[in-house]
Amino acid sequence: MASWVLLALVLGLLAGAARASEPWSNETQVYSTNANSGGGNGAFVGLTLIQSAAARGAVCLDGSLPGYHLHRGSGSGSNNWLVNLEGGGWCNDVKSCVFRKSSRRGSSNHMEKQLQFTGIMSNRPEENPDFYNWNRVKVRYCDGGSFTGDGADAASGLYFRGQRIWQAAMDDLMAQGMRSARQALLAGCSAGGASTILHCDEFHGLFPSNTRVKCLADAGMFLDAVDIAGRRGMRDFFNGIVRLQGSGRSLPRSCTSRMDKTSCFFPQNVLPNIQTPTFILNTAYDVWQLQESLAPKTADRQGLWQRCKQNYASCNGNQLQFLNGFRDEMLDAVKGFSGSGQNGVFINSCFAHCQSERQDTWYSGNSPRLGNKRIAEAVGDWYFERGNARYTDCAYPCDGTCHHIVFRGSHL
Repeated sequence: MASWVLLALVLGLLAGAARASEPWSNETQVYSTNANSGGGNGAFVGLTLIQSAAARGAVCLDGSLPGYHLHRGSGSGSNNWLVNLEGGGWCNDVKSCVFRKSSRRGSSNHMEKQLQFTGIMSNRPEENPDFYNWNRVKVRYCDGGSFTGDGADAASGLYFRGQRIWQAAMDDLMAQGMRSARQALLAGCSAGGASTILHCDEFHGLFPSNTRVKCLADAGMFLDAVDIAGRRGMRDFFNGIVRLQGSGRSLPRSCTSRMDKTSCFFPQNVLPNIQTPTFILNTAYDVWQLQESLAPKTADRQGLWQRCKQNYASCNGNQLQFLNGFRDEMLDAVKGFSGSGQNGVFINSCFAHCQSERQDTWYSGNSPRLGNKRIAEAVGDWYFERGNARYTDCAYPCDGTCHHIVFRGSHL
């Protein structure tokens, strides 16, 4: 399982805005040219370290202080809060966590001092019509366990304090004014999307009953799926996280009271019992899960899936049939959840990963659409209860609005 060591790096690339040096690009079925990879003109926001965190042991993997980026709201949004949990993979054993603690995913010493807020985090109304003037926060991710761990490995100098970081960040933000919020939204992408589902009801519990509180999980539906070799590699990986980091104590009791702790790290098993209104934004052909869960190198020894993993257009009929089975699992996982009027879904048949923080997929002229709604419009309609909030796509290749991710090179 050596490829799992690179999990955080792969997820970081997929979740962030593309740079010319990165080995992947976005393209659409509509245009022969690549779609804008990220884009946006949002503000650059400075990093705030949580000074009170050390006293409560709420530290990153290496023992450094956790932090967040806060851009204050204005006007009608000055009492509304959007809290975004950063994503970026996980570490499930001492080796991968030691590797991680020397990066921004495990230490605030390596974090960017400023981040640009784009997509749902943008402060520009033409890029983010419903949330642009809210207080918008990016909580940095440096624990490697989706903000759930509570333990340590003294011999390796590792601190697994994700749950304490979560609590310290929320306490600090409440003191910054979030306790007076009229409206609040917890959001996150990838591992941050999983974190959002795991902490959704806990977030809701911070506020009085007259505060509108909801959750948005983007690309967080990591499924307990069988890979092409018939194994459940994702279950083995999540089991390592739960055991190493002591995550079980922090997982929702609504799940752990009826299932084992590893099962409750899978968002699909937490979702049915979430009480807080939640929106699931996901692609039915999630490229991260295709590469690392469904067809990892350990299951594809002969490299028969290599071309398909690099470019969706190279998948043969049998491969597409297998991927459509995964799509069916995704739709089944949200079937009961989506039946509730308080919840929303937007599952499009794109080969992508994370769509809420990328400007081109969140809200632009050629953004992906379902029911003629862009993602930002669908999420806004759901949050403000303006209309239908349940959109599911037909199977690939019917959707001509997708921004598919295509990889270059032989890194997969």
